[in-house]
Amino acid sequence: MENTKTNLPYYTEINDFLASIPWPGRTEDPDFYCLRLKRLDQDLQVYRPPFKRSFYFFALFINSGKIQVSYGDKTVNDPDSYLVFHSPDLVYSFAHNNALEGYVIYFKPECFSFFKPDFHQEFPLFDWLHTNLFKFDHATFDRLTPDFEAVFTAYEKSARTRPLEAKVKLLGLLYHLQDFTPKISITPTNKQQMLLRKFIQLIDNHYIDKRTVKEYADLLSVTANHLSQSVKQLSGKNALSFIAGRLAAEARSLIHYTDFEITEVAYKLNFSDPANFGKFFKKQIGLSPSEFRKQRKQLY
Repeated sequence: MENTKTNLPYYTEINDFLASIPWPGRTEDPDFYCLRLKRLDQDLQVYRPPFKRSFYFFALFINSGKIQVSYGDKTVNDPDSYLVFHSPDLVYSFAHNNALEGYVIYFKPECFSFFKPDFHQEFPLFDWLHTNLFKFDHATFDRLTPDFEAVFTAYEKSARTRPLEAKVKLLGLLYHLQDFTPKISITPTNKQQMLLRKFIQLIDNHYIDKRTVKEYADLLSVTANHLSQSVKQLSGKNALSFIAGRLAAEARSLIHYTDFEITEVAYKLNFSDPANFGKFFKKQIGLSPSEFRKQRKQLY
């Protein structure tokens, strides 16, 4: 998996990110934005290639159709509803179609400058290492809706440049979700399981520019041999296959959801040349990139 240096898009302003989607809404408060996501009439598949942003994102969605939703390496099929939490500075990509409806909130740390505790320590649902996604049923969505509505009602009635009441209600909502989500989360029970979890999470954040087991072992302050043995013992798979699998998943998304030339896909994923990317893709997927794209077009 030879690679070279590439620059991911990095968004420091909420409005710049919204313009890149593109999305018609904009915020007057540079630190805070609430968006009601409505189902669109036209058949629209949304895919955003890997990027980073300097602000938080979380959302409550309900599915009004038959869809597949992907955030980074997490994919869920036909979810009834789900919550997603995303921290600043993670490598991130997403794909979904127009069947999603719900509540989307973007905010910068400066949004809570009046909040005395350390925000990130207070709300570990926002994980520095990976996206948290919690899938649940329609009844749970209905239970959570009034709490989101309280935030959005305050936001929509406020002066958009100073939505202080909405920010306070947002804190209350996050505390409520903090009590709610552990019921459906899974916590590693020993050091080896924690190591595997952190390894997978680090891959999700660094797969564009780190391709060796040693690089991840260094981030985890263990030897490459210890990491390889622990991963193999717990998962039955070798550590390198996790790295290759995450990279291959993003390659499939780029080829499936975009019209980028294969050469451009290769460079976006930090490969030194398209031929090297083609060999990697064929080994992982069993088809060449162009064969895979042709097959996808025939299916959809």
